[in-house]
Amino acid sequence: MTDEDRRARRRGQGELEAQVLAALRNAAGPVTAGWVRERIGGALAYTTVVTILSRLHAKESVSRERAGRSFVWTPADEAGLAALRMRKVLDGEPDRGAVLASFVTALSPDDERLLRALLDGAEDCAEGRASDRADAETGD
Repeated sequence: MTDEDRRARRRGQGELEAQVLAALRNAAGPVTAGWVRERIGGALAYTTVVTILSRLHAKESVSRERAGRSFVWTPADEAGLAALRMRKVLDGEPDRGAVLASFVTALSPDDERLLRALLDGAEDCAEGRASDRADAETGD
């Protein structure tokens, strides 16, 4: 397949976003859109790469930081992306309880223990914050 054939081939949905994310994950740190464009190759316009990065930013898949007149970009962490996808699925369903119950019953015993430990830790943190607020209000 020639380069021209590859360019003429229509990309699958999300293919460019996946390529951009892969390039960002291979970067040593924050990078410019121009750097991303060079790494993914092809005949993509700079503005196309910026558009893809902006869409990924809107999806919270990447973060950006001002660097002069433009931005440098970094990928979100994998765990954060997975959690974001899970929240979006949960938010899109009318019966959140049923979704969560289905999720929990499908967990392996090890994952269930881990989830219980995480929930217990979160509960302890919430109780500590509530206690701190009560102490502050009473002056203790």
